[in-house]
Amino acid sequence: MPVNQVAVLGECVADAFVVETPDPGELALRVLPGGGPANTATAVARLGTPTRFLGRISGDAFGALFRRHLAASGVDLTGSVPASEPSTLAVATVDGEGKAVYSFRPEGTADWQWSPAELTVERLGGAVCLHTGSLALVRAPGAEHIETLLAAAALHATVSIDPNVRTALVDPAVYRARMPRWCALADVVKLSDDDLAHIHPGESIDRVCDTWHAAGVRLVVVTRGSSGAVVSVDGERAEVSAPATHVVDTVGAGDSFTAGLLHRLHSNGSLGGRLDALDLSQAVSAATFAARVAALTCSVAGANPPWARDLAEENPPGPGTGGTGTRLSP
Repeated sequence: MPVNQVAVLGECVADAFVVETPDPGELALRVLPGGGPANTATAVARLGTPTRFLGRISGDAFGALFRRHLAASGVDLTGSVPASEPSTLAVATVDGEGKAVYSFRPEGTADWQWSPAELTVERLGGAVCLHTGSLALVRAPGAEHIETLLAAAALHATVSIDPNVRTALVDPAVYRARMPRWCALADVVKLSDDDLAHIHPGESIDRVCDTWHAAGVRLVVVTRGSSGAVVSVDGERAEVSAPATHVVDTVGAGDSFTAGLLHRLHSNGSLGGRLDALDLSQAVSAATFAARVAALTCSVAGANPPWARDLAEENPPGPGTGGTGTRLSP
């Protein structure tokens, strides 16, 4: 049984991007493998960390695409479940700033149909970390079973959550109500400033971080696009700047950031428990690396995260490009 893996649980989504054609009466779609958790699993594996993906993958054409993509990136699929339901589809359009807007087709699809028999601790193998989030954590019937698995996994593995708020499908009040419970289960919560604004509108990052720390989570990271990220460990905070990059689109950037964060925490031996020994400087180092991974993802089209060799070839970030963190008042 593989050990020391990072396990990622959640959905695969067929991201269909609108492609212009010469015929005004025709619409073409270019389909790429996506879905926040699947993107994260792909990125963690490409960085060189052993990665297991727990998903319900359809037997349709999109499911075959997901399997090829994940396997080619080095992801262990032995924890995934073959599903008879269709794949989830999202039609995406990209605005002038490279930000994607999605229209989802999620009803009756494979990703949310988890049963208790499918989500056992044994499916984790020897994973030292379980990461989940996005729609899988809020859509019935599977969401309840995922929370049960998180509680069981927390006895021996680090738990990481990215809510990845989708307001078109889920009322932000659902996230607001569940965040205290998730923070009690999780050791890491990573989310964007947009997510934070939906969950706790009008509240400062400092206040929300302190609330979530009080609920139980040790490490909170809030990404802020080109403004970098805020890293908070038990209420002690720092800012990390974002490397300068030419943005093609931001698809998968947040998922790649999560992957970079988990990869670096795995590399320094922090994963496998409650992050008891983690300090702010270690968290800043991990977030600085994560920002580089996200920047490289933004520099290409679609959710196409970098491989470890791409970061090795890249010049290390210099002053003002994410090389150090700026300490904030606790």
